[in-house]
Amino acid sequence: MNSKGMIYETFLIGPTVFYTDRSGKVTSNPLLDQLPSYQSLLYRRKPSNTGTKRRSSSRARIGSSGSGKWNVNRYDEKQNSQVEQRPIRELAKTMAEKRRNKALRREEDAELSSCRQWRQNTHRYLRRLHDDVHEWLTALQLWRGDIHLIEGMFGTGILSYFSFLRFLVMLNLIIFTLMFSFVLLPIIIAPHASGNITYNQDDGSICSFYTGSARRGLVIFHEHITDLLSGGGFLEQTYLFYGYYKVDKIHFPRITYNLPLAYLLVTVAYLFLSLIWIVKRSATGFKRNLVQDEDRFQSFCNKIFAGWDFCITNGNAAKLKRSSLLYELRTDLEEERIKQKIADRTRKERCRIYLIRLILNLFVIGVLAGCFYSIYIATIFSQEAQMNEVKENFIVDLIHEYLPSIVITLANFVTPLLFSVIINYEDYSPAFEIRFTLMRCVFMRLTSIGVLLFSLWSQITKCKEEPCVCGYNHLLYSCWETRVGQEMYKLTIFDFIIILAVTIFVEFPRKLIVKYCDCGLAKWWGQQEFAIPQNVLEIVYGQTICWIGAFYSPMLPAICTIKYFFIFYIKKVSLMNNCRPATRPFRASSSNFFFLGVLLIGLCLACLPVIVSVAQINCSQACGPFVNYTTSWEVLPAAISQLPTGVQTLLFTVSSEAFAVSFFVVTCLAMFYVIALAGAHKRVIKQLREQLVMEGRDKHFLIQKLCQAQKLSAITSPGLKSQRRPSRSSPSYHTSFSNNFPEGVFLPHSPLDTSTHV
Repeated sequence: MNSKGMIYETFLIGPTVFYTDRSGKVTSNPLLDQLPSYQSLLYRRKPSNTGTKRRSSSRARIGSSGSGKWNVNRYDEKQNSQVEQRPIRELAKTMAEKRRNKALRREEDAELSSCRQWRQNTHRYLRRLHDDVHEWLTALQLWRGDIHLIEGMFGTGILSYFSFLRFLVMLNLIIFTLMFSFVLLPIIIAPHASGNITYNQDDGSICSFYTGSARRGLVIFHEHITDLLSGGGFLEQTYLFYGYYKVDKIHFPRITYNLPLAYLLVTVAYLFLSLIWIVKRSATGFKRNLVQDEDRFQSFCNKIFAGWDFCITNGNAAKLKRSSLLYELRTDLEEERIKQKIADRTRKERCRIYLIRLILNLFVIGVLAGCFYSIYIATIFSQEAQMNEVKENFIVDLIHEYLPSIVITLANFVTPLLFSVIINYEDYSPAFEIRFTLMRCVFMRLTSIGVLLFSLWSQITKCKEEPCVCGYNHLLYSCWETRVGQEMYKLTIFDFIIILAVTIFVEFPRKLIVKYCDCGLAKWWGQQEFAIPQNVLEIVYGQTICWIGAFYSPMLPAICTIKYFFIFYIKKVSLMNNCRPATRPFRASSSNFFFLGVLLIGLCLACLPVIVSVAQINCSQACGPFVNYTTSWEVLPAAISQLPTGVQTLLFTVSSEAFAVSFFVVTCLAMFYVIALAGAHKRVIKQLREQLVMEGRDKHFLIQKLCQAQKLSAITSPGLKSQRRPSRSSPSYHTSFSNNFPEGVFLPHSPLDTSTHV
């Protein structure tokens, strides 16, 4: 530095401004005292008198002088230590700097002890092994190339749908692996491993008489098609359904395998595994939504400066992305307009809007009630028609089999269209319109499955003479679990047929009409949009059916795995050839959390009927592994009673009310802690945003002062304008803002030589 000029150092730490000269004396600067951040600090403190204000601000400056530098040094040391621990290839440096860093690390390692060197080498080897295994597993990912192609052509929004579909394929594959390993495989290998299978024998009672639907005598070809689509006939007594597993125990040479216990525990395991996996995947999205930015101004900046998806390489997709960004900006502006409109509403207008919403919501409730009642009537009529021994013809019988599925599909097709029209008259913001419509559609789709099961159970538990002799209607449903499994099987098959039929007979002809027909109606109709929320609701609906049906049809997860495998290619071909991305954008960060949130709702709904059937309804006495028990849950206490006394005591303690209450209290405390921590994080984020705003205002203020100084300099010394050099008699100001620390450093100093560096 040049020793001729007086040098001042001024720091801005948070809202506190201070600077020291070479002697270390703290002085005041009128320019820095005018900074908006400093003025805001003085306004928030609101001291009683001016003298106190000046003394307190001076003490704050002096106190921050040491602590601020110490905090900066601590932060820099922490950052440097973290950089030193990272692999060299991950450092954002040039190759020459990386080589010097590597040589420096080798010199430091040579000075370490042999034990410390061995630990570091082992740590590096394990880290490289972890990276290699991660790269190898990434290369083996299902549909990796196809998903990259979709991402490059249509962006991350549509990519999230196909990634979600891949997740469901893997989930169903693992569920099927559990079912196959612990239920099917022991029965298959028992004859080949010297295993003795003990079957549940009929006790001669009326409850143990099983009348299957297998056809006898000469079977016509179309009857095989009916059986294949309905799950009856030759499929009923196979590994596909619950009634086939009429096995009590399998005696291997050294172990006795309790199949009923394994069947129940596998059901609990796949539901619990699904819950853990969904919660784990949704944690990232939940964190993003927890700290979601609510500042509209910052939202505008993010959309304008960071809204582009650089994964897009297709020209049409780029145009659509541009349109979607424009739509987002228009939507945000429309929301601001609606907020202002809501704020300016009179009491009369608010009453009118609330009355309209009340009437429309009552109409929606009426529509939902009508749909649910139609599903109930269709289910009862279908069950009565299937019990009728007089068969009419192939088509009518097939319609009777699939009548509940047809009614549910029609309801799921009509109600979203009706909801999208109704929402326009409720005067909500555009973003809330989308969310509210999706909530209604989710409720309709998932509740329809519950209504179907309620209709079945109302028939199963209703007898001509109350109470039922066997606990269920054994005359109509000798194996009611198989009947429920057949209904879930038919829903799965029909859902796949509808998806395939819509792609072939609706989307493809529509593409041809729009492409080759020049009439105005075709142009107005336009190409089919690939609506992400509706497609997600389709596969969540199918996955909910799979979770419910896996208990009654152990092979159903395998069918769903194959189904989703083909749906991936059907949707890919439809997206590439028939559809275009939706004009309404759907961000990948929010969509992943939305998908998993809807899937979690479907899982909770699926758990309810499974729990009721396992714990409340009497299991069939003519089929299945639980013939010797009143309910399926009784196998668990019976198995625990055969364990050693110490293990029984431990399990009874864990399942006692005292442990449950203690666990509930601890869980509540942990939840309150997490909620408090989340609130603290939100407050910190809010403070950081305020600091960013203050820094922007400070920069704006300093730039204004600089422009004023330049104008004043140009007026007072016009001869120096062409030289573009500051006057040696006037101080110059330099502002630097560190990338690693949110505090600015402001350095006013007297002019120095050109070779001087501050």
